[in-house]
Amino acid sequence: MDEFMKNQIVNSIKYIPTNIIKSYFTKTYSDETKAIRQRLGFIRGACHVSEDHEQVKAANIEWIRTDVPFPFDKDGNVREEYTRRKEEFRTIKANGLKIMVMTAIPSQCIALGIDPRTEDGKALICKAARFTVEDLQGVIDGIQVANEIGMPRFTVPLNMKEGIEFIGMQLQAMYDFRGNIIIGYNSAGPQADLHAGLKPYHKYCDYVGLDMYLGCFFKLPGFMFLFDVMARYLWSFTKKPILMQEFGYISAGKPKSKAEKKAILQSYGFDSEKAARENITQFVENLPKHFGDHVKNVCEHDENRYADFLFDGDMTNHLYKELPGITVIPGYPHTPEGQAKFYTKLLDRFYNLDFICGAIVFCYTDFPHCAYCGQADCPTETRWGLVDNDGRPKPSYYAVQKAFASFKEKDAKR
Repeated sequence: MDEFMKNQIVNSIKYIPTNIIKSYFTKTYSDETKAIRQRLGFIRGACHVSEDHEQVKAANIEWIRTDVPFPFDKDGNVREEYTRRKEEFRTIKANGLKIMVMTAIPSQCIALGIDPRTEDGKALICKAARFTVEDLQGVIDGIQVANEIGMPRFTVPLNMKEGIEFIGMQLQAMYDFRGNIIIGYNSAGPQADLHAGLKPYHKYCDYVGLDMYLGCFFKLPGFMFLFDVMARYLWSFTKKPILMQEFGYISAGKPKSKAEKKAILQSYGFDSEKAARENITQFVENLPKHFGDHVKNVCEHDENRYADFLFDGDMTNHLYKELPGITVIPGYPHTPEGQAKFYTKLLDRFYNLDFICGAIVFCYTDFPHCAYCGQADCPTETRWGLVDNDGRPKPSYYAVQKAFASFKEKDAKR
């Protein structure tokens, strides 16, 4: 993970400030973005939608973003899981929704016995990329290759250079066969090292995706204007239509007191962070299995990394099931009402930037358990939805519904 952080820092200094400045002195219009908006309209989407497609469409959501399994086994045979998912896509499509799929990340390929670091693995992955884009013609509408490469949990055991090749070779394999499917990739925040490495492959992209979660993860305040700034940087650097591939705001969560944090540590057999650090291997073993496995996998079972990963980054939010007081956009509290206000203010800004071709909300439904730590009461990954776990609309549902309705109306007049 040190390597990932070093690459980000060096390339961020090299590319981000200059491209932000340049973006204010160059046109924000592009023929490519205009072509996508004319053919598809401004992409109005959401991740993790429910099976209530009528409710989804009633929010003026037209696209859903979901995953597609790697199509082959290690011998090149089409997997049943892929075939099953394809039929699910047909049903979704028949219900009047467009589909953006995310392809497999490196660890998922390796779990199938297909290693992208070997020549045989690369060949099969490229064959699968072409197969996917050809086989799903008329069934899906967009492809995102992998997900947030550069973030350790989505990249390991590959390094950054290998992760860049993993994306690039698939884009190249798909490009000539993509038909009406738009293809691209996404980044977690500015991720200058990823975009710099993929520069030679941008010619194979119909869009570049940007994921941003200001005021939700890190122990830093977020500011609304930074969404514009980061989108401008990425536009200036790539000159490709920018798709807000993931963005959202947590609707619940608050700081924990020292006493509450101590009680959590004690529940795992330790009285302080200092004591946990001194016997970090045992501390990780005492965590709930899902949480402990996540720590081990991301740290590649290197026990020397466990303490820094748990206590020096945003994983502390999972450990203590909190959102620190500073982790917020000023004026937008982590409440259902604050979440709705976030969408009301932000979506219009995206639509009015000529180089942005769409916005995919993260996400449609709340989650019953956190994907990373497995805890039901961890706000970091459970309270993003426009609807709650029972499918009841939150204020943000209506905020998105209203904004997307206006985009639909404006697109019809273009």
